[in-house]
Amino acid sequence: MAIKDLSSIHELVSDLFRWPASAEEWKQYELSDEQIDFFKKNGFLSGVKLLDEKQIDVIRRELSDIADPKHPGHKLFYEFHSNESTDPSSILFHALGAWRITRGLHDVLWNPRFLVPASQLLGNVPVRFWHDQIFWKPAKQGGVVAWHQDYSYWTRTKPVAHLTCWCGLDDATKENGCLQYIPGSHDWGLLPKPIIAGELHGIKDFLNEDQKKKFDHPQYAEVKAGEAIFHHSLTLHGSGANTSARPRRAFVINVFADGVRSDSDEPLLDGVPAVPKGEKMQGQFFPLLFEPKKVH
Repeated sequence: MAIKDLSSIHELVSDLFRWPASAEEWKQYELSDEQIDFFKKNGFLSGVKLLDEKQIDVIRRELSDIADPKHPGHKLFYEFHSNESTDPSSILFHALGAWRITRGLHDVLWNPRFLVPASQLLGNVPVRFWHDQIFWKPAKQGGVVAWHQDYSYWTRTKPVAHLTCWCGLDDATKENGCLQYIPGSHDWGLLPKPIIAGELHGIKDFLNEDQKKKFDHPQYAEVKAGEAIFHHSLTLHGSGANTSARPRRAFVINVFADGVRSDSDEPLLDGVPAVPKGEKMQGQFFPLLFEPKKVH
């Protein structure tokens, strides 16, 4: 059975979300000044409600379907790792490109509850899509995600104007491997990139003594299913193993301010045509998601 590549459609394709019809409707999704100030100071913001129960259920079912390597849309993934963990006793499912395959995981990009905060946290600018991710840590044996900065993997795009949104499909707790942050680390500058599914604390090899001390008191970002965490692309974050009896599933939307350019002549994502170095990121695979001036 052939699967339509949804990357060619840059609008909602299902009724899972509703596009607001007025500026007043858009306004209800705005973050408060206090939330924005917290993000600027700490480099992350947690507990932003993105999904209701129905939406969570739909996306969980889609995730279960596309986790099967035999799914007919499998070839549309940019990356697919049934287990990316470097520890053979643990499992970390990680994939990029689900927005091309299923309607719900496509439409989360155009969820107004995501778009308005994303624009605010980038500086009230138009928001353009970079790529998505799925992380799945199964019960009892879910692997770690090493401490890292997202932008250390994205230096093929410039300037640094990127934002990550992590949305839980299960309650995320310390026991099942919720995200952890080092508040204020987005001001440390760009650090070397570690192996994403390698040693949890490998990044410490590149830090000074004062920075290492910050790891004595990381901020655990425990959230309910359907709640999101936004973080700056230079904020250090990671997550521990899932030792609980519950899975920890999540999808991630990575975006940047409109105007970011390619810094490589090589393909930026596997299977996607190259964007020549110096040219603006745009087109089929990097759609403009939101323009604040058009809703006010």
